[in-house]
Amino acid sequence: MTQTDALLGLETPSETVTFAPTRAAGLARLDQFISRAGKHYTSQRNYDFGPERRSNVSALSPWIRHRLITEEEVLKETLARHAPSTAEKFIQEVFWRTYFKGWLEQRPSVWTGYLEGLDKALMSLQKDRAMAVDYEDAIEGRSGIDGFDQWARELVETGYMHNHARMWFASIWVFTLKLPWELGADFFLRHLLDGDPASNTLGWRWIAGLHTKGKAYQARVSNISKYTEGRFRPEYQLANSVIPLSETGEHARRPIPAADAEPDQDYLLLITEEDCRPETLFKSKPASVMGLIATQERSPLDVSPLVETFAQSAVQDAVKRMSATEDTSITSDNWAQKIIGKAEGENLKNVVTAYAPVGPVATQVAAVKPALEDAGITLHEVRRDYDDLAWPHATKGFFALKQKIPNVLEQLGLR
Repeated sequence: MTQTDALLGLETPSETVTFAPTRAAGLARLDQFISRAGKHYTSQRNYDFGPERRSNVSALSPWIRHRLITEEEVLKETLARHAPSTAEKFIQEVFWRTYFKGWLEQRPSVWTGYLEGLDKALMSLQKDRAMAVDYEDAIEGRSGIDGFDQWARELVETGYMHNHARMWFASIWVFTLKLPWELGADFFLRHLLDGDPASNTLGWRWIAGLHTKGKAYQARVSNISKYTEGRFRPEYQLANSVIPLSETGEHARRPIPAADAEPDQDYLLLITEEDCRPETLFKSKPASVMGLIATQERSPLDVSPLVETFAQSAVQDAVKRMSATEDTSITSDNWAQKIIGKAEGENLKNVVTAYAPVGPVATQVAAVKPALEDAGITLHEVRRDYDDLAWPHATKGFFALKQKIPNVLEQLGLR
């Protein structure tokens, strides 16, 4: 135990998390962590002790992002062990991911704007040699900035980064290195096992001062030193001040699109990386099952093999749980052709899938709908009650949803 641990009463034993892409592994990690979701998590969650000491955080995000385990399951287990007031910070952290998804669902132009900005930034790299060098140094951990380089290498090697480190890293990227925020968001989305279009895009926008307009996040030497226990201290290496970024135009809010009801006829179940827990979503058993991924659509650049393997294996795990006799070969090519071929081969006129929030999977689903309709096949997108209850409150800042957390929990039968 370090001197800091002794002063704060912290116990941070060695604990390395292995991110196996199965529901069983996610449940095992949940069971390992859940007793610490109260005071332990509240007092230590902001500390980045390093990859070998992760007992202070849940590290559940890769499994939750793919819904190998669901937010509702995590909340249920938390409230079975802790009073809501004791685990308040952890419960709120679960809802932060929900907030970002609900917010982006109501402002999808932010996602398309990010993609357009990324294309422009990538073109700039081809024209601006100095920027290209700085960018390559940043993503390969050669910037010379203490902490930043180690986090970059950790991300690429493991697919994970502590949440507080993500904030420091993004702030340094935008305000010290002065690189386009879209390139940093893309770097994260290509390498994070929990890479999520909503949380990632809006998190980077928040750091830059675009999400909460006029308020940016500044990485400070004292904060980094304190919350890494002195492992990193980038003295005289960070920007002394930050000026929030700005953008022209507004992102108009739209109603959350309606979801579909589960059909009462036989159907083909399509499992994607957005929801690998179909057992708790659909009431009837599907006549047939297939899985497809859109992981490589997260970026114009190559997505990390770690990320693609995790998503593919997560979908395979879900397909196997739904039907052990089904083909579990998961691909990302020719969605329309694959779905139509499978449905027609099984003589099915209905395809059912979990509602995909804004992002690459939702884009693929929207793209295949016309072809399915031409083939006489109806696609049904079914949304979870959890999303229906929480997303409508993600209209402005997190506070509006935070106030409604007790109501959402009660409506889910968790209070």
